[in-house]
Amino acid sequence: MVTTDSTAQTDEGAEQERPSRTVDYVWAIARIAMGWLFLFTYVDRTFGLGFATPATKAWIFGGSPTAELLRGGIFASLAGQPWVDALFLLGLLGLGLCLMLGIATRAAAVAAGITLMIVWVAKLPVVATPIVNEHVISTMVLAALAMVNAGNTLGMGRLVGRSYLK
Repeated sequence: MVTTDSTAQTDEGAEQERPSRTVDYVWAIARIAMGWLFLFTYVDRTFGLGFATPATKAWIFGGSPTAELLRGGIFASLAGQPWVDALFLLGLLGLGLCLMLGIATRAAAVAAGITLMIVWVAKLPVVATPIVNEHVISTMVLAALAMVNAGNTLGMGRLVGRSYLK
């Protein structure tokens, strides 16, 4: 039986540990990298490190992380709302931590994909590369992470999965 999980079923139905494969580490690194993107976006938008968010537009200095992000289309009425800003930043922080630590990887990957698709829709029409851009490709990677138990390798997925927190 081929699985991407760290356990395999024997003929007697008992689970046995199997050695991690190289592909498990590739998926784990992809999970950590995706988590870093969300966590770094949180830090940059909150504190204005000067990468995508200048210090003058940082949330802690009164800036809005959603004002420009959601400014057009169907989400325009939500742009710049304090409660939307707070939920957006809390979501970035939570998704980044969950993905980096490998905790609740499936739920985090799905939520992160939904977040990216909302941002993609908010930016329509996309000028540089219509239809498929980094948001769509990252969502595909997140979908794959959700399917392969990517939190079990180099993460806390196996530990949390055995606890009452399932």
